[in-house]
Amino acid sequence: MFRKLIVMPLLIVAFVFQGVAGTASAAVISTQQALSAEMRDATETRVRDSLARDEVRKAMQHLGVDPADADARVASLSDAELMQLQGELDRMPAGGSALAVIGVVFVVLLILELVGVTNIFNRV
Repeated sequence: MFRKLIVMPLLIVAFVFQGVAGTASAAVISTQQALSAEMRDATETRVRDSLARDEVRKAMQHLGVDPADADARVASLSDAELMQLQGELDRMPAGGSALAVIGVVFVVLLILELVGVTNIFNRV
């Protein structure tokens, strides 16, 4: 009785869906692609480290930006935007002025707003 009610329908379903298997594909990536992925990770780490400084976090909180949101937005930047942001951070003096950091954060938020990733400036 158990076989007829449970086991047989399960076996029928298993045999029907046996041929419906997902296919896997693999491709060879170029050295340039591998290096650009590593470069993006390194650049993203440097930007995150710069944004993780206490003075930057305080400035972001003063502007009403959650530092966790800023970290998430850094991950959503394109490679070109990330390199531009890193270039701006590299041009800042070693001590860095708080006003310059606030300016960089504002530029990042503005870029994300224009691209449509966020809607920070529409909240007012």
